[in-house]
Amino acid sequence: MRLLAFETSTEACSVAVYVDGEVHERFAVAPRRHAELSLPWAEEVLAEAGVARSQLDAIAVGRGPGAFTGVRLAIAIAQGVALALDRPVVPVSTLAALALQAGGERRLAAIDARMGEVYLGTFARTADGLVALSEEVVVKPDAVDLPAGDGWHGVGTGFDAADGALRLRLQGRLAAVDAAALPHAADVARLAAPVFAAGGGIAPERAEPAYLRNDVALTLAQQRALRGEAPPRQP
Repeated sequence: MRLLAFETSTEACSVAVYVDGEVHERFAVAPRRHAELSLPWAEEVLAEAGVARSQLDAIAVGRGPGAFTGVRLAIAIAQGVALALDRPVVPVSTLAALALQAGGERRLAAIDARMGEVYLGTFARTADGLVALSEEVVVKPDAVDLPAGDGWHGVGTGFDAADGALRLRLQGRLAAVDAAALPHAADVARLAAPVFAAGGGIAPERAEPAYLRNDVALTLAQQRALRGEAPPRQP
């Protein structure tokens, strides 16, 4: 099986190629350079793996949640490559890819969503792989409600968001936290492989981003409020 994977949902940009369990990846924290780096890196990892574009079976993509522009870009790139090669797309949750980095059985992936909120997903590691325990949400840290049980392994920038509010909310229930972790295309590819093997690929035009937040843009008034600024005086 040969998969090409893209993940640009956060400040990190990564591209990976998966060949029968072996993964080659390019990864960097590169804000605002995702569009510049993604396709050249794709050519590099394919060459490194000795895989021609025509030999790819599918295109995997981190579908979000994450930064609006980054999520939209990843989907657009994956769709473009898949359409050009006449291959299916395998969308993968960015939170699930992040959770793959955590240890332990219970895993909590959280990405800083700005606006005082986090994108959150709960997962369990089982003999069959990673299983989602609840729907992914965008939520304020002080409103997070986990499934029963302690010993959660937290991973992602959401644990440092809002002055570490999520850590404070869950203190006592967390076994470990890696707040510096960012999602990788390599993990997107690893999660996509069994999905594709089970027939889970879809037509490129059916791939959709997962934003979670309905209001992806702030009004000027909302931006001022978040910065603690007073509204402008009326003339």
